Amino acid sequence: MNGALATSICPRLGSGFRLQWEPAQNCHVLLYPEGMVKLNGSAGEIMVRCDGARSLAAIVGELETAFNASGLQPEVLSFVEIAGRQKWLTWE
Repeated sequence: MNGALATSICPRLGSGFRLQWEPAQNCHVLLYPEGMVKLNGSAGEIMVRCDGARSLAAIVGELETAFNASGLQPEVLSFVEIAGRQKWLTWE
């Protein structure tokens, strides 16, 4: 996971993590044996799309369409890189 991420990678949840919507928290949370990470809205929207089938390019495109925005790629790549370092996400 060194260097810049390629937009062709297909990130997925890391081993031992489970993503779910938590109504009580009104947000997505990432559950793991030692605890829980409460995700902000943007992080949750990115994480739900990281299913191992969608490429980063496809995820960015979906987010830009869903939120009528453009230029989201740098932020998405930055989040995915951080999530990879935390082991929340993995890819080949």
